[in-house]
Amino acid sequence: MNWLEETRFHLKEDLRQAAEAARAAGELNFESLPDFVIEQPREKAHGDFAANLAMLLARQAKMAPRKIAELLVARLYQNEPAVWVDRVDIAGAGFINFYMKPHWLTDGLADAAARGTSFGESDFGRGERVNVEFVSANPTGELHLGNARGAAIGDSLANIMQAAGFAVEREYYINDAGKQIENFGLSLEARYLQQLGQEAEFPADGYHGEDIIETVKSYIAAEGDKLLAVQPDLRREILTRFGLQKKLDAIRAALAHYGVEYDTWFSEQTLHDGGAVKKVVADYKEAGLLTEQDGALWFAADQFGCEKPEVLVRANGIPTYYAADIAYHRNKFERGFKHLINIWGADHHGHVARLKAAVGALGYPAAEGLEVILMQLVRLFSDGEIVKMSKRSGTYVTLEELVDEVGRDAARFFFVMRSADSQMDFDLDLAKSQSMDNPVYYVQYAHARINSILQQAAESGVELADLAQVKFELLQDEAERDLLRKLLALPDEIAAAAAQRAPHKIAAYVMELGALFHSFYAVCRVLGVDSDLQQARLWLCKVTAGAVAKCLGLLGVSAPDKM
Repeated sequence: MNWLEETRFHLKEDLRQAAEAARAAGELNFESLPDFVIEQPREKAHGDFAANLAMLLARQAKMAPRKIAELLVARLYQNEPAVWVDRVDIAGAGFINFYMKPHWLTDGLADAAARGTSFGESDFGRGERVNVEFVSANPTGELHLGNARGAAIGDSLANIMQAAGFAVEREYYINDAGKQIENFGLSLEARYLQQLGQEAEFPADGYHGEDIIETVKSYIAAEGDKLLAVQPDLRREILTRFGLQKKLDAIRAALAHYGVEYDTWFSEQTLHDGGAVKKVVADYKEAGLLTEQDGALWFAADQFGCEKPEVLVRANGIPTYYAADIAYHRNKFERGFKHLINIWGADHHGHVARLKAAVGALGYPAAEGLEVILMQLVRLFSDGEIVKMSKRSGTYVTLEELVDEVGRDAARFFFVMRSADSQMDFDLDLAKSQSMDNPVYYVQYAHARINSILQQAAESGVELADLAQVKFELLQDEAERDLLRKLLALPDEIAAAAAQRAPHKIAAYVMELGALFHSFYAVCRVLGVDSDLQQARLWLCKVTAGAVAKCLGLLGVSAPDKM
């Protein structure tokens, strides 16, 4: 239990006791206390904590909320003085506001310092198994800006949920079956033949990227022209297998360079080979959820909230991508995951409802167990102009080109600064700038500045004192206390970002924390002051540096010691 959790727990208990005392005295009538909350108000003027118990009790008690609040406040701390609470006020219609004693904040700092690198982590998720699937780009081309944004959001979300106590597994779904793989093989074959001086018509739906040519060149370098004497079907099979491996190796390398590692790489083809797709069709048929029309098999999605039935098996007997996707999500539930989180591009929005319908029809908790985060488009800007073309491929800017241009830290931080459902304009010039206008530079500079302070202290012979000897109560300046309030909120911020699937909340939090540190540093000398105050401020700096590093780490961004 972190400091804020412990505080909220005690304040709730205090209010429960006050309510029971008021009921015992005949002042208040209720059957059971509602599930009220203790939260931190946005405005400091409204106290450190606020409770909504009086409003929730009004119907049972048949009394105005403000009158209930007055009765509760009168009963608070009658038998013994409050340890942390300085005073309690009533605001508005009946909010009960708690104002904490000065040492509550500094006691919280001591608690955070004692937790070390685990500060900010919690058991909020209670070990629930969560599968986070993201990027999952077709292995027929290179990763683009949308994939870069999905990778940053997905990996950061997985990190945050792990810190909040969820058991998270990252997964990449390899789309290595279906029409796109057939076209991939045809494209490779055509380029292979052309590279060897043969006449070859390029397929109408083929892949035109320079990377296809590079793939066949690498095959020719290793194996020569021996496939010229091979039957076309076998030639395409060999080239497809080789090409898929090369593409997956390149995708793995690009994502690893971006700081993203997966626990599972799941092949779509295994669903077909293992009979999982056929089993979905058979199970729907047995349940009476399939109809045949024009030779195709249709799933009754309209019975589960969709507008119309959906094709599962085409008239030619080939299952649709939809059928494979259903089998894939069944597989994830069968592996024991309680929550499935998919991060998709906004162009997949029409697939969400029908997938949930299909999963629900199989008896799985689609409403609460399957979540889809839809990402909006990314526009890249340089010198105020939209950048559309890749210098290398001539089509789209790749993840690797972006990282080469601005660096991994800036790319990842910029992508998680905005919520996934908002369209994003990525400013290349700002991302590359080493100025306080650059958000990631601003936050990293705070960490580097703190490290410099701690290093200067060590070089002057000042070592950090044992926590038990530090007089944290000396931290009384308003800038210190503003920094402390934000600092102690870290566990709540991480838990909230995990619950809301919102990595951007951590980016916003760490920017605010960095700003408060810079404000503190502008008005509070750390070195060369009274030794006791110096130790308290050094520890405040150390814990702040740890919190900044924790947040940046969750976002896949480094926390440099020097800038």
